[in-house]
Amino acid sequence: MFRRASVSLFLFGCLAGWPPLKFTHTHTPHAPVTTCAVLGSSHSHSRCCYCSRGRRKEMANKAVTIGDLIHRVATSCLSNRLPGSYALSDSGDTDFDDEDEDPFADAVSRGDERRRTPSSGEVAAATEEEEEVVEGEGEEDEEENLKIWEEKRKVAAAAASGAERARDAEALMAEVFDAVSGVRRAYSELQGAHCPWDPDKMRSADAAVVAKLRHLARLRDRFRRSVATGGHIPNPTAPPLREAVAPYEAALDDLRRQLQAKQAEVDGLKEKLAVASNRRNSRLHPSKHNASGGGGAPTAELFAACAEQARAATRAFAGHLLQLMRAAGLDLAAATRSLTKIPVSSPQLAKHSLEAHVTRVLLGGFEHESFYLDGSLSSLLDPAAFRRERYTQFRDMRGMEPAELLGLLPTCPFGRYAASKFASLLPPRVEQAVLGDGEHRRTVDGGAHPRTPFYAEFLRAAKAVWMLHLLAFALEPPPSHFEAGRGAEFHPDYMESVAGSRGAGAGMVVGFAVAPGFRLGNGAVVRSRVYLVPRGGRP
Repeated sequence: MFRRASVSLFLFGCLAGWPPLKFTHTHTPHAPVTTCAVLGSSHSHSRCCYCSRGRRKEMANKAVTIGDLIHRVATSCLSNRLPGSYALSDSGDTDFDDEDEDPFADAVSRGDERRRTPSSGEVAAATEEEEEVVEGEGEEDEEENLKIWEEKRKVAAAAASGAERARDAEALMAEVFDAVSGVRRAYSELQGAHCPWDPDKMRSADAAVVAKLRHLARLRDRFRRSVATGGHIPNPTAPPLREAVAPYEAALDDLRRQLQAKQAEVDGLKEKLAVASNRRNSRLHPSKHNASGGGGAPTAELFAACAEQARAATRAFAGHLLQLMRAAGLDLAAATRSLTKIPVSSPQLAKHSLEAHVTRVLLGGFEHESFYLDGSLSSLLDPAAFRRERYTQFRDMRGMEPAELLGLLPTCPFGRYAASKFASLLPPRVEQAVLGDGEHRRTVDGGAHPRTPFYAEFLRAAKAVWMLHLLAFALEPPPSHFEAGRGAEFHPDYMESVAGSRGAGAGMVVGFAVAPGFRLGNGAVVRSRVYLVPRGGRP
């Protein structure tokens, strides 16, 4: 039994990390075993720490057998006893039964327990470490939950933004459809204003179409800005300042056009008043008693009065045309320059240059008996009969409205004259800008005459020039007309300034001729109208 305990102690020493021992094959007898009084056990004196030092040194140099090794292990374990009350008997022959407990088992177990049971410091350190681990895991869980919440929030925000953009797009499309419907309605009104021709309704319908198209352009710009910036489409219920002001600007433009139209009407009424005043004066003046057309032969005074009436009617139509150009939004300087080749620097200059253009068109071919509309030579075959016929036509047409005459005889000589002069009055582009389309030209080319205020004003001017032409070929001899050239010296006997006497100062020359003058057979002169400029200057 003792041998078994020794083997157990040997194994325990190996596990405990004791230093290894040298083994040799030399066999030596066991050292004598005695009883140590200190330990109270049987052991070799060579192994006891209280034995002589000399024998220890001697025994340290001796070869070790397996039995001696076992004895050393047992002796060392007994010398350093574990806590407990284990003691061996005095005799070295003490035996242990196989069934007895191992006397070192409790010590080994208590040693293991001491190694397994941590101290209070270790427990506190372990607790802190565990708390740190738990806190670290809690922080990681919190960060993960925060990331999940942020992702969900981003997804929800993207969904809300997409829904808002969809609502804005639907609102924009609804507004676009409304604007397109408004354009269709305004265009229908514009077409309805053509037949019968109604200039007031035409202007209002044209303004409505332009306003609707501008609204569509604003919607287009708003959509392009939203796409370019990547933001959502602005809410139509909260329009920007420009869109809020746009309706007032359109209303202001409409009021301006109405004011210009009224001003044109006022100018026309003034011209008509001047014509009526001239007629009244000619009837009351004794030297102009034949101006009533009651009979007798044509006179030079009657021709001079008709020349003034023709100039007044031409001036009134030029003013009406100028107002229509302004209402249409044309550049007056550019439009007038394209018609007259005269550089325009002021509204008054534009009016006079436009009057010169209308006069030149209406009096073109005045020297021919039919304005070169045909090749008639009646004035050469029977001059007296031709003069009587012309004066009769003059008296018959004098009290008739030109529209009524053309309604009855659209292809009469005066109708053909009016149609040819209207065709050469305005270029197609200017006519389309002023009148809206080519309906006037198509009607005239078809052999008819439009019943519109603009064409009525034109017919009044055309009739005045036609009447002057009839009277000129009714006179014997017929008057001759002349025109002042540009840069010519101003002669008050043959010229009159459109600006009156205040503009006819010294050093002034002719800028351009506004209306031609006439020299009558009796030596009388109807002075030409000119626009004067300083010498070396330009109109």
